[in-house]
Amino acid sequence: MAITNDSHPAEFILLGFADRPWLELPVFIILLITYPMAMMGNITIILVCRLDLRLHSPMYFFLTNLSFLDVCYTTSIVPQILFNLGGSRKNISYVGCEIQLYIFHLMGGTECLLLALMSFDRYVAICRPLHYTIIMSQRTCILSVSVMWLCGMTYAFSEATVTLQLPLCGINELDHLLCEIPVLIKTACGEKEANELALSVACIFIVAVPLCLVLASYASIGRAIFNMKSSEGRKKALGTCSSHLVVVLIFFGPAVSMYLQPPSSITRDQPKFMALFYGVVTPTLNPFIYTLRNKDVKRALGNLVRSIFVSSRHQVK
Repeated sequence: MAITNDSHPAEFILLGFADRPWLELPVFIILLITYPMAMMGNITIILVCRLDLRLHSPMYFFLTNLSFLDVCYTTSIVPQILFNLGGSRKNISYVGCEIQLYIFHLMGGTECLLLALMSFDRYVAICRPLHYTIIMSQRTCILSVSVMWLCGMTYAFSEATVTLQLPLCGINELDHLLCEIPVLIKTACGEKEANELALSVACIFIVAVPLCLVLASYASIGRAIFNMKSSEGRKKALGTCSSHLVVVLIFFGPAVSMYLQPPSSITRDQPKFMALFYGVVTPTLNPFIYTLRNKDVKRALGNLVRSIFVSSRHQVK
């Protein structure tokens, strides 16, 4: 495409799988199935945790926030991807790209911090059980989640705003399925080393530091579990932590490979598959991981289903 000027385009052409059109139908079908599953699963988790009084604890307060993040996270990208894959025009307006950029990175950055916060909650529950109610008080939980959201907003608005100021020189094609900071930096013309450095520094605080906190928490948890004399206590502790650890691995793995390296070194197809993984696969799996491996959530879900069934039967009568 010819370079014309430094003004921003009215819209972006999202090339997606233009070089592999045979992938479009399978990806479209997969997203058409997984998106409703992600919405239904995460909304169910939110309802169950809020309606069952036995789940009004810090662990489930954080889980509710995680499910809300996943709902917003997935909704910010999947409908637009489905629209483009199912239609002939694969575009997004510049304003739409801005909105998607802010929301996607706000939710992603906040989720990194939340997963670290959830690991700290598990650390206190297992390694400092006698002080748990004092350390993880309601006030502390609300304050920590508020700070987490504020940090996520600061990261998203600072990085997205700086990225959107980069000159595009008339280029309006993005080799991606959505608007994402590394791809926009890679597409920009002119000097962009400062932006790459700024992104790397920001991602150290928003991705690497939370990941290190998670690993440190689980190292301490692992030592505590190893020193437990009761096999029943060891099994209960493992059951409590295993779900969260699985979620951490499937979320941070792709995020690290995408954001902790310079955008110029990212391969062509890497952003597409990584975005689908941490933007679609992870939010879809999270509710099932927590439901299938958590007896409290399964019991609360069963009670909710039974109450709905009984209520509907009374209405019929």
